[in-house]
Amino acid sequence: MPWAAPLQWLNMIFIDFPALSALATASALETKKCSCCTVPLDAWQRLPTSLELDRFEEIGTLREDPYEEPTFAEYHPHGTRYDSIDAPIAPRYYPANLSQVARCLNCGRHYLRYNEAGGYFTELRIRALRPALLADAA
Repeated sequence: MPWAAPLQWLNMIFIDFPALSALATASALETKKCSCCTVPLDAWQRLPTSLELDRFEEIGTLREDPYEEPTFAEYHPHGTRYDSIDAPIAPRYYPANLSQVARCLNCGRHYLRYNEAGGYFTELRIRALRPALLADAA
């Protein structure tokens, strides 16, 4: 299922921290050139128009309970910001706590994806899943 519809994540498999770490490690080991990494996706950003959405498959969600209101608190213990390339990826904190994990069908790399919903817009955001930045913060 490429890029799930807005409520389709309700039926997705929850990906816990050990599984997320394994996916991130597998992604980091991938060296094959691919169209999914022609644009650097080290920090959260708007979905680049160069990405072929039909080449991604959503494999699970970081939302443990789809009926619980997620926090919008961010996790930045070292003074990073939302759009910093070295900002931690903490699954219990925004925006990772709203994210789905997507896998590139061409190379197997994994990405986090969520739908940013502002006052008058919605926008898909994406970030590469990098093991060095994972934080199992409570």
